[in-house]
Amino acid sequence: MTDVQLTPYLSPHDCAAAIAFYEKAFGAVETGARFTDPEGRIGHSEISIGGATLYLSDEFPDFGARSPRSLGGSSAALHIRVADADETARRLVAAGAEVLHQVAEQADGERRGTFLDPFGYRWMVGEKLEEVSKDELRSRVEGFDIT
Repeated sequence: MTDVQLTPYLSPHDCAAAIAFYEKAFGAVETGARFTDPEGRIGHSEISIGGATLYLSDEFPDFGARSPRSLGGSSAALHIRVADADETARRLVAAGAEVLHQVAEQADGERRGTFLDPFGYRWMVGEKLEEVSKDELRSRVEGFDIT
C-alpha cells in the first residue's frame, strides 16, 4: 500500500469541550467544517495537531460512536511525538489531564509519559532522544522477546 493516511476518529462525551482542550493542551487548530445536528451535537469536526489530523464527533450510539465515558474506558491510546515531552506534559496537566506515568527516559530511546485526558483518552507523549537498535534494546530490556 502506498499513499495511506490513518486518521483517528474520536467520539468524546463533549466534543466541543474536547476540541477546546486539545487546542489548549496541544495547540490544535480546527481545520475542517464543523457539522452539527439540530440538537447541537457535533456530527463531524477536524483538528490538526502539528500537521496530524484527528476527526471528532459527539456520541452517536446509533452509529456506534460512543465515548470512553459510556464504555467505561478506552482500550486504545494515542502516541504523539513532540519536540519537548516535558513542556507538552505541563500543558496537558494545566489543561486538565491526569498523569498516569510521569515523563521519563525509556529503553527505546524516547523520553515519554502517559496522560489521561478529561474525555477518557490516553495520550503517550514522547520525545525522541536517540535511535536504539534491536540489539541495544535487547541489552536494555530483560525478559522480553524482541524480534
